[in-house]
Amino acid sequence: MLKEIHDFLPCETPQQWLDEALRQPEVLLIDHANCEKKAAATAMSLLYRYSEHTELLRKMSQLAREELLHFEQVVNLLAQRDIDYIHLGPSRYAGGLREHLRKDGMNVLIDTLIVGAFVEARSCERFAKIAPLLDPALEKFYRSLLKSEARHYQDYLALAQLYSDADITPHVERFRAVERELIESPDPEFRFHSGVPAL
Repeated sequence: MLKEIHDFLPCETPQQWLDEALRQPEVLLIDHANCEKKAAATAMSLLYRYSEHTELLRKMSQLAREELLHFEQVVNLLAQRDIDYIHLGPSRYAGGLREHLRKDGMNVLIDTLIVGAFVEARSCERFAKIAPLLDPALEKFYRSLLKSEARHYQDYLALAQLYSDADITPHVERFRAVERELIESPDPEFRFHSGVPAL
């Protein structure tokens, strides 16, 4: 599954991000909680906005439940480690991808689903990269998330193709270029999906 993820993503997580994650483990965990909460909220939003699409309802309801469970698990980890769940501003990542959504008709849904696939694939890739560098409890937890994150990526991509009347590959490629820029360029803030830490 990780090979498929690596083939889908335009680049690997830079070593500089991994180094910064080890320097800021509290921010990593807090923003991870934020990401799980936002993923559940995105799935719920799609449920409400596209209630006529049965397969989307089925997949997004499952995804929302899983993301909320992950959120609960991260909140518990924060409590166990005496880390306050403080407010953090969002990273530029998801917003940077969403800037390139088409706005017309079903295209906004298709592009939103493609963006969801990139977010989940990048999460999976980062969990796999950072897990061996963490303490045993966190390593075990992050490894436990790999299967569901990979499935979420597949579900988003399959739904995007299901609701498109044409091959979505050109649009996937369009977002691949955007995603590469967001991951490889200097980023002023460290977050779970941030780019290369700016000096």
